[in-house]
Amino acid sequence: MEKKQVSIIVNGERKEAEIEPRMLLAHFLREVVGLTGTHIGCDTTNCGACTVILNGRAVKSCTVLAVQANNTKILTIEGLSRGQNKLHPVQKAFVDKQGFQCGYCTSGMILTSYWLLKNRKNVSEEEIRAAISGNLCRCTGYDSIVESIKEAQEMMKEEGDALEHEQEITVRSKR
Repeated sequence: MEKKQVSIIVNGERKEAEIEPRMLLAHFLREVVGLTGTHIGCDTTNCGACTVILNGRAVKSCTVLAVQANNTKILTIEGLSRGQNKLHPVQKAFVDKQGFQCGYCTSGMILTSYWLLKNRKNVSEEEIRAAISGNLCRCTGYDSIVESIKEAQEMMKEEGDALEHEQEITVRSKR
């Protein structure tokens, strides 16, 4: 099979590679780019562990071919923090409220939560539960995850953070 050239901005940095056309975005991020925070739990879109932000939308990267992501912007869990030792409010809230146990689903939960809070203000518990319904957690029972998202919402309100991070990514990608 003939390889295809892709150019994808991942966490503000352009990544270019020649890949098999059938390579999934999740595998591209893990194997080509070397970012292993995107977990592969099912390869069938059921678990959400592979969730990333693609051009501002939360997507399950096991359902997107890397060639389909050519000329797009991707945000992964590794790109969400604000630099070394400075967690994004969603990440900090998951730590503070113990929104994880084994951690396997955590990156997908955090990115889904980030997407929700970035795009909606004053979300209710019902809206939170609906937003994360495509992400499976086999450990926590979801209550601590929901509490983490509520806490993140309050932290983001205090910091006025909903659009700040997206602007930062845009600035970094222009270097």
